[in-house]
Amino acid sequence: MTRNSATFAVGILLFIIFGLLLFTFQVRQTEVVVVTTFGKPSRNVTQPGAYLKWPWPIQKVNRFDRRAHSFESKYEETFTSDSFNLLVMTYAGWSISDPSVFFPKFGADPAAAERALEGMVRSAQNAVIGNHSFSHFISTDPTQLKFTDIEGEMLKIVQAQCRANNYGIDVSFLGIKRLGLPESVVESVFETMRSERTRLAKRIESEGAADASRIRAQADSEAAKILAEADARATGIRSQGEAEALKYYQVFEQSPELAKFLQTWNALEAILKERATVILDPNTPPWNLLQELPGKVKEGSK
Repeated sequence: MTRNSATFAVGILLFIIFGLLLFTFQVRQTEVVVVTTFGKPSRNVTQPGAYLKWPWPIQKVNRFDRRAHSFESKYEETFTSDSFNLLVMTYAGWSISDPSVFFPKFGADPAAAERALEGMVRSAQNAVIGNHSFSHFISTDPTQLKFTDIEGEMLKIVQAQCRANNYGIDVSFLGIKRLGLPESVVESVFETMRSERTRLAKRIESEGAADASRIRAQADSEAAKILAEADARATGIRSQGEAEALKYYQVFEQSPELAKFLQTWNALEAILKERATVILDPNTPPWNLLQELPGKVKEGSK
């Protein structure tokens, strides 16, 4: 009797589980669900949780990933406004914004949505790049590059096309992943870059020469000013010295013998201020003073 009760209980439990699997479904945080009744969309579920449904074939649960999908285009050759060829590869991120619109358009196949998105991206890419010059993509001058503006223009066009076609998807970002050049234009591009570099180098050299000339002129002006001030000071000092000398000359004129004696004595002191051995005629001025004033000479030689 106990064994039969256990078997019955297990059977009831399995029946309940089987019933739950048939009549309920669970929506995860990363999913959106479209419930179809006899193949036609009848309900959209965008919030996570457990929900009731009729078993198949009455109703069917179609699950879609609500997270952003990554899309990359192939290399596409396009022309700039100044007729340069570019090889461009773009990337985009898209997600399902309205499953009730998305499912009738593409069914349960996200790849079909990416194929439609690829066509819109190609169209927007050709339209936007055709309105920009080659220097907006490749240039030695950073101020001419407009990658951000170009990517923004492409994104706006693709978003507008998605809304106009009512695809039920939202393109959140779009950008240029790779940029290439056909071999036929590589040499032309290099020549243009060399010309730009040469022009930039000449401009820098010209600015450097102008700065050097300005610095030299300023230095010459400062040097002339300093020399003029030095000459003025030297003239003043010479005038002052001549005025002082004139006072002594006036005194010497009153006693020429005394002036001659002082000059001779100063010359002798200048020569013998350090130890020295000099052999000269004792009558040769100013050495004759050694005979006249032996006491002073000895004191000076010490």
